[in-house]
Amino acid sequence: MIHIRPATIVDAPVIALLGRTTFQETFGSLFRDQGDLRAYLNDTFSVKKIERSLDKANNAFWLAFVDALPVGYAKLKLRSPTPFMVSTEVGQLQKIYVLHEFLSMKIGKRLQDILVEAASLSGSNAVWLSVLKSNARAIRFYQKNEFNHVGAHQFVIGKETFEFLVMAKQF
Repeated sequence: MIHIRPATIVDAPVIALLGRTTFQETFGSLFRDQGDLRAYLNDTFSVKKIERSLDKANNAFWLAFVDALPVGYAKLKLRSPTPFMVSTEVGQLQKIYVLHEFLSMKIGKRLQDILVEAASLSGSNAVWLSVLKSNARAIRFYQKNEFNHVGAHQFVIGKETFEFLVMAKQF
């Protein structure tokens, strides 16, 4: 049985572990230097950093469970304008991560729907996200769910430069 609920500060260790694991599953093979990957994971998914993020008023997290086992999470950042969109009343779908073993259960779609609804209810007129340009599966998923390509940017982690597409969905 799938259950999704809002996350609280006490969930920070679970989110940190899910973040580390899902990021490594998805992007780990793209790093030539595993030290760069470890440094990124240690910084981005530290429990303290997740706690600080959970404590910010414009951030909202949800956790997904299958039979009480945490298998994914999502993060919405409200009031997150981007130069790729005219409106400043937009939310950012910062993270939708699901353990690979559970991807076929469409948990990512359920998390996405929750984030989009929460953004709309908060007064946003659109949401945007960044997706790795080479992640064809994710791009197809977002296109199927009415996200359109609105820009591109790069992100550097250690020695690696990653190309991202920016996609947005208007309400």
